[in-house]
Amino acid sequence: MIDFRYHLVSLIAVFLAVALGIVIGTTALNAPILEDLEGEVAALAEDKRELETQTQELQAQVDTGDAFGQAVAPALVAGSLAGRSVVLVAISEDVAVETVEELTTLVGEAGGTVTGTIRLQPGYTDPAVAAEVQSYVTGPGLPTGVTLPETDDTGQLVGSLLGQVLMRPAAPGATVPDTAALSSVLAGLRALDVLDVESASVTPADFAVLLTAGAPAEEDGAQRTDTLVDLALALDAAGSGAVVAGDAASAGDPGLVGVIRADPEDSAAVSTVDNVDTAPGRISTVLALGREGAGTSGAYGVGEDTQPVPPVPAAAP
Repeated sequence: MIDFRYHLVSLIAVFLAVALGIVIGTTALNAPILEDLEGEVAALAEDKRELETQTQELQAQVDTGDAFGQAVAPALVAGSLAGRSVVLVAISEDVAVETVEELTTLVGEAGGTVTGTIRLQPGYTDPAVAAEVQSYVTGPGLPTGVTLPETDDTGQLVGSLLGQVLMRPAAPGATVPDTAALSSVLAGLRALDVLDVESASVTPADFAVLLTAGAPAEEDGAQRTDTLVDLALALDAAGSGAVVAGDAASAGDPGLVGVIRADPEDSAAVSTVDNVDTAPGRISTVLALGREGAGTSGAYGVGEDTQPVPPVPAAAP
């Protein structure tokens, strides 16, 4: 009769056999597995080196292209803004000071003048501040002659106000905004902490460039961008034209460039550039202003359904 010791010995024998099999199998497989792993690591390391080399080559190409663009920019834009004026509006703190400075220089090389630089603060698009801003905009302290649209939309109201004091009307013989009125409005909005003036002064201009970077990350980002679209359209309508110029990220949703391009009516009114952080993008921005003056809007840059640059004006004979 089979007793308990027999069962115990049998079980121990089974476990020993399994353990011995595992040891033998592992030993036999270790070498091929290690060789495979070492081969994969070596291949990945080689791929990494190749990618690093490609990245360096591409960066060198970008640097060369940007240097070339900076070199030819003065010749390409020369005369395109002769006798015209531009106001720059940086719509967030993410817009680099260097971009503002380089664009200012290029406007001058095109024969134009930058009449001032304004930088919007987060409060400009903050729904929590809208009631306070609307109270000021619709209050009794506005300059004489300002006519606001009949709406409760704060973005449209403040956009209309800025358009009327910042822009020189394109119509011949139209009244040019009073500089004192402009200073008063800017001071009022600065007191509300919705904008700041970065230049020594600001005077009315023929064109406006709205400089943007990235897209709003807040949950109410789409609402904030709509407020900026209202401003772009108001500045465009009040003067000779407006260009919204940003980086590649701003061409996405809910970036300002992307939202304008997604609306056929808005994109027909306001030109957009999605690579203003490069020399070609700044060239496009300046040339787009000239096109705006001729009544033509376009989408320029590297994004989908864009032109690389606007047509370069023919040289005067």
